[in-house]
Formats: sequence, structure tokens, C-alpha cells
Amino acid sequence: MMRGGLSIKLPLLILVLWALLAAVAPYLPLQPDHIQLQHILAVPGEVAVLGYDDLGRSIADRMIVGARTSFLVAVWVVGLSLLAGTLLGTVTAYHGGWWDRVAVLAVDVFLAFPGILLAIALAGLLGPGIGNVVIALTIVGWVGYARLSRAQVLSLKHREHVLAAEALATSRWRIMWKHLLPMMAAPLIIEATFGIAAVVIAEAGLSFLGLGVQPPGASWGAMIRDGTRYMLVAPHMVMAPGMAILAVVLSVNLLGDRLRDKLDIRTTETRNQA
Repeated sequence: MMRGGLSIKLPLLILVLWALLAAVAPYLPLQPDHIQLQHILAVPGEVAVLGYDDLGRSIADRMIVGARTSFLVAVWVVGLSLLAGTLLGTVTAYHGGWWDRVAVLAVDVFLAFPGILLAIALAGLLGPGIGNVVIALTIVGWVGYARLSRAQVLSLKHREHVLAAEALATSRWRIMWKHLLPMMAAPLIIEATFGIAAVVIAEAGLSFLGLGVQPPGASWGAMIRDGTRYMLVAPHMVMAPGMAILAVVLSVNLLGDRLRDKLDIRTTETRNQA
């Protein structure tokens, strides 16, 4: 029991710290773009906890700003993707007919391309910038939520309470809002949790390629890109943002696994029987 509590408390603590840094970053006395030539490539020590980069900028300050960037992108992309995908999948699956066939065709078209490659292509077409990264990742990310919500609706719309609501002439929108969405909430929340980890990695990858945050803005992916040229003389430039991405993504995945175990009725029943 102690190990289980520790395994969930540590990831939760990391994610709370990530969100807290993102929230308070604008109010902290940070100087992420302040160049100090005397500290170029300085290793972590008493002067700076995480050292300085190739331009003499504080890596700690840039890490905090990068945490805000990744958090905002993750929240916006997952929120918009969840909203668009759930709405499309629920409405088309419940109405059926050609609406459903068109939606399935659109999902299949998007699934024909690797997600990250499609995001790179879209970000390249839209141009660099954090706003365009959000748009590109949202265009790619809605597909999973649409598939999940469609599958849930197809299995739920023939339930007795839904058929009873239809017999009482309840409007379709009210049925979807009151009878279908509450029963779909658990799998959608779990999918969104894992989606946060995927978006963090995707944003870092796009920034690494120069399609995300533009200089002098700070992003964990851009910091790794800048540090690859100095890995032999200043490995801390890569290790700090790399470990941050690892910690956040691993924490989100662990928390998602625990959330899935809690919300999955079949898993809970199996555990109770054992």
C-alpha cells in the first residue's frame, strides 16, 4: 500500500509543480533572454542551479518559461481536440446514415498519415509559431477522440434509458447531453490524460525542428536543439530540458494508468474478486 501511494504521489507532485510553474512564470523575476558573456556554457553550480547556455542565459529561467509553453500548448490542444472530436463522433454516430459514413471516411483519411508527420507538414504550411503549433496538433489530435466517442455512442444508443428517452420525445441534443456524454466521460478523460503526454512530446519535437517557439522564446524542444551542438562540452544544456520532458511525460502516463484502473469498471471488479 505504501509503494502504491508513493507511486501515485510522486507523479502527481511533478504535474502539480509543472502546472504551478506555468501559472506563476509571468510573475516571477525571470530573465530568460538576459545574455551574460562571462557565464557562457557555465556548468551548474552555486551561481546557477542548472548552469548557463551558449549565450550566457540562465537555463533555470528558460526551463520555467519552457514549462509554461508546454503546459499551455498541452491544455489548448487537448481541450480543443477533445471538444471537436467528441462533438463530431457523438453527433454523427447517434444520427447515423451518411453523416456517420462521411465522419468515418474523414477519420480514415487522417489515420492514413502518421500523426507527427502530418503535424510537421501542417506546421510547415502554416508557418512557425506557437499558435500554429496548436492549430496543427489540434487538426491531428481530434481523430482519436472522434473514434472513441463514436464507438461509445454506437454501444450506448440502444440502451434502455436512451430508448425510453426517445419514446418520450426527448430532443436528440438533450439525449446526447444528458444520457450519452455522462456515460462516455470516463474513457474520454483517460484518453485526454494520455493525450497530454503525446502533445508535450509533439510540441518539443516541432520546436526542435524550428517550427514551434521562435528565438528568443524558450521551449524545452528548442533548448535541446540548441544544446546538441555543445553536448561534449556542456551536456547540461540537453540534460535539463530532456529530464524535464521525461519527468512530465512519465508522470502523465503513470497517472493515466492509475486513472484507468480506477475508472474502468471491469478492472475494478476483477481486482475485487481477486
